[in-house]
Amino acid sequence: MATSSARLLKLALPLIQEHGFTRAALARSVLHLPPPQAHAAPLSDTAVSALFGNGDFARKTLIGAWLDGGLESMQGSSASLKEALHARLAYNEPVLAHLPEAFALLSAPGSQLAPIDPLPALKHAARVADEACYLSGDESMRLSWYTKRASLVGIYSAAEFHQLTSPETAHTFLDSLLATSSTIESTVGEVNLYSSYILRSWAGILKSKAIF
Repeated sequence: MATSSARLLKLALPLIQEHGFTRAALARSVLHLPPPQAHAAPLSDTAVSALFGNGDFARKTLIGAWLDGGLESMQGSSASLKEALHARLAYNEPVLAHLPEAFALLSAPGSQLAPIDPLPALKHAARVADEACYLSGDESMRLSWYTKRASLVGIYSAAEFHQLTSPETAHTFLDSLLATSSTIESTVGEVNLYSSYILRSWAGILKSKAIF
């Protein structure tokens, strides 16, 4: 991606709170360039497509940049795995109203006949789990690390979906999952339970947005 596009993506991130994960947020990014580079008017739709992609692809580009920012937000936390996960959950809060639509867009099937795609959800949670382990200093390659990582993927995903419906208790819910997860080295049964919860929640988001 060209440097100018990357710069505009960063400028668009603070606009998500007001404009959502939309092409309009991308278009208005040029209004926030420092003088004398700032534009007097938002980018045209043609310019947005040229810089970020056609249609919903541009919105997915913005979502991807926002998700990358979420990993960066974890780096300001303490070395604790728990605090890293709480920091990532807090990163959602300013744009919480727009997250269901963003997640639905990421996981929407290519056609009405195709099943929902759980890979974006799993990839997102796996990146959060990896970053939390890295920041806490756990880079072990032992088998237990992979079990721990799989459990963290489920725990964070469950907490994030809980946050969409009950934001005021999301952090307490995350604490309860961490406390009851056998010191994070969960059994395969626990991981499967989280996975089932994630898929049901993902399907619910799509249905609520009339995408699936």
